[in-house]
Amino acid sequence: MIVGLKGNVISKEPTFVHVEVSGVVYEVFISLQTFSALPKEEVNLFTSHIIREDAQLLYGFVDMSEKKMFERLIKINGVGPKVAMAICSTYSPFQFASAINNKDMKAIQKVPGIGPRSAGRILVELNGFDVEMLSSGTPENKAYNEASEALESLGFTKAKISKALSACQGSDTASLVKESLRLLQTI
Repeated sequence: MIVGLKGNVISKEPTFVHVEVSGVVYEVFISLQTFSALPKEEVNLFTSHIIREDAQLLYGFVDMSEKKMFERLIKINGVGPKVAMAICSTYSPFQFASAINNKDMKAIQKVPGIGPRSAGRILVELNGFDVEMLSSGTPENKAYNEASEALESLGFTKAKISKALSACQGSDTASLVKESLRLLQTI
């Protein structure tokens, strides 16, 4: 089982990267989130190794929380690696967990390849999805928690805060609070 790769990037495309490790070049399938975070030369990827009777496939992630999300998704009946990668490409782990916790079926259906039945199955299977488990210790999680506390102290409900923060693009506390306040004015 290959759980990680550290090596040089030979070539990269939005859906895969070729990584040379000690003279061996591996093809690793990646999400758009990972593609945008890939360094130009040396890379350290967390991988999920899937072995089928006709292929051995590697799926790589720069962030451990994205790998955890992917592995949780492929355990759902009817969700394979391609659909899981589409979800990882569409949402960060935190945004996805927020959509699940808000039971936002429309947000799940925005992912290419997911219709109403699949979205419903994903929502049922991941009911009570643990946001903390996914992104504990990451700066994004810390900023989100700080922004959530700040908005809560201003009197907003947790449901509204969660909905607003899941739509935000900022990565630091100040930008999350500013974006959320703009969104909360319209909710």
